[in-house]
Amino acid sequence: MPNKKTATKKKAAKKTTTKKKVVAKKKTTAKKKVVAKKKTVAKKKVVAKKATTKSATKKTTIKKKTITKKETTKKMTPKTTTAKKKSTPKTASTSKSPLEGIDTFTPYKIEKNEDYMNKDQVEHFRELLNEWKGVLMEEVDRTVHHMQDEAANFPDPNDRATQESEFTMELRARDRERKLIKKIDESLNHLESEDFGYCEKCGVEIGVRRLEARPTATMCIDCKTLEEIREKQMV
Repeated sequence: MPNKKTATKKKAAKKTTTKKKVVAKKKTTAKKKVVAKKKTVAKKKVVAKKATTKSATKKTTIKKKTITKKETTKKMTPKTTTAKKKSTPKTASTSKSPLEGIDTFTPYKIEKNEDYMNKDQVEHFRELLNEWKGVLMEEVDRTVHHMQDEAANFPDPNDRATQESEFTMELRARDRERKLIKKIDESLNHLESEDFGYCEKCGVEIGVRRLEARPTATMCIDCKTLEEIREKQMV
């Protein structure tokens, strides 16, 4: 009987030792897993920190480059502005003239609160009208001299016909210019009598820009359009 009790005691002791070993193994494996997880998490954090530091360094380098570019552009821009300021003169720029025979002219610079048809404006239009009249008179003289030099009796009737057609075209152009010279003289008389620049129908100001385009204008744009409409209806 005592042998059986000792055998059962030994078996129980073995079972307890095996249980303890299994529990210890489980604990050690659990500890190893926890440690491995902690290591992997720490590695991931280190990698993420490195990536963030790299991206931050890249951003700082890009910002530095953009700042340097802006500084260089700012340094370069004042030179261009000074060059532009030097190139722009204070006087009024010349533009293409709408008048026949005059290539360019300087338009009148209207200032704020300036009286209409003051001394400066009157002088401006007087010079413009005299210049236009001088150009037309030169064209008339040139046509007369040209007709005197080219006048010849061609034996061929075709040549005579072409010469006559050319002369008639030039005479028509000169006749139109002669009528323009008459209107220019009337406009100069209106300048002397201080009636220049006002509509002869309604008395409204014609305007500086309209007079620069057509210095012999005697009506405002509204009265002129109404007159043209009436002329079309009469036809």
